[in-house]
Amino acid sequence: MAGNDDFYEAPTVEQVIELLSAKFGDDVKLRGSKARRVYLSAKRERIYELCEYIHDVLNFEQASSVGGVDWETHMQVVYHLSNYFNGVMIEIETDIPLDDLRVDSVTPIWEGANWHERETYELFGIVFNNHPHLERLLTPCDYQFFPFRKSYKLRRAD
Repeated sequence: MAGNDDFYEAPTVEQVIELLSAKFGDDVKLRGSKARRVYLSAKRERIYELCEYIHDVLNFEQASSVGGVDWETHMQVVYHLSNYFNGVMIEIETDIPLDDLRVDSVTPIWEGANWHERETYELFGIVFNNHPHLERLLTPCDYQFFPFRKSYKLRRAD
């Protein structure tokens, strides 16, 4: 794996916070931390660059999950990024406005994000720019709705 030799084994939580703050400034905000966990929020325009840095420089090997949240006023994508050397996980939240449900795909960085992004697209309607194969997994291709949106009304069995 390409990476920074300084972090062959993995950066500490404190190093992660320090390096991300220095590199991304106000575009990435620390929401909290504890043993082996870092909680961040980031501007969606910086997600790809942020994730690429986390992968290539900080040696986080896996996007353990990528999922959506519907807050009614906006959508959100939440990333859980894992480092196997020391068990540190970074959680990143990024807000997605309802009038532009797009964010860059991280599948080119972590191939395992492919299915997570497809599922998030299918259930919430969030489009992942530059995704290699963004299509539905569970529901028919011609569905025109997104079942995990709070605006989606379940059909009643009469």
